[in-house]
Amino acid sequence: MTVGTERRTPSESELGALIGTPFPGGEATLEPWWVHLVLDSMLADPADGGAHPVLVFLVATGSMGWSWDELFALFGASDADGPMAGETDTVVYSPLRVGGTYRVSGEIVSAVRKVGRRTGVFDIVGYRLDLHDSEGAHCASTTNSIVFPRRGEQL
Repeated sequence: MTVGTERRTPSESELGALIGTPFPGGEATLEPWWVHLVLDSMLADPADGGAHPVLVFLVATGSMGWSWDELFALFGASDADGPMAGETDTVVYSPLRVGGTYRVSGEIVSAVRKVGRRTGVFDIVGYRLDLHDSEGAHCASTTNSIVFPRRGEQL
C-alpha cells in the first residue's frame, strides 16, 4: 500500500480486498508500422498481421490505464523490489485487425500470499485484461500474474 511516498506491504486482508479492483483502461490503435516492428523483432512473419498473441499482451498492458509503477504501488511494491512476471494465458477470440482500435478493460482477479522455504514470503497477483473492438465485440483476453517478493516479511 502506498501512503504518501512511503510504501508498505499490504496485510493479507488488504491484499484480498484488492481482488475486483478495475483497471482504468484505455484505447489503442494497431498502427501498421508498430505491428510490423513488433512482429519483425520476434522474427515472426509480418504478413501474419494481428493474429499474433503477443500483440494482445502489448496492446492490453500498454493501454491498461496504469503504468507498471502505478500497478506495483497498488500492491506496496516498486520495481526495486524485483517483481517478476508469473503465468500468462492469452485467448484470441478473433484476430486483431491491423489499423483497428481496441478498448482495454480489466481487473485484479486474484491475490494470494505464500511462503517458500527458500524464497520466504511473496504475493502472487493475477490480473485479466480484455480487448474489445470498436463495435464492442470481445476480441481477446490476457490473464497474467505478477510475483511480488516480500523480503524481510514474516507470516
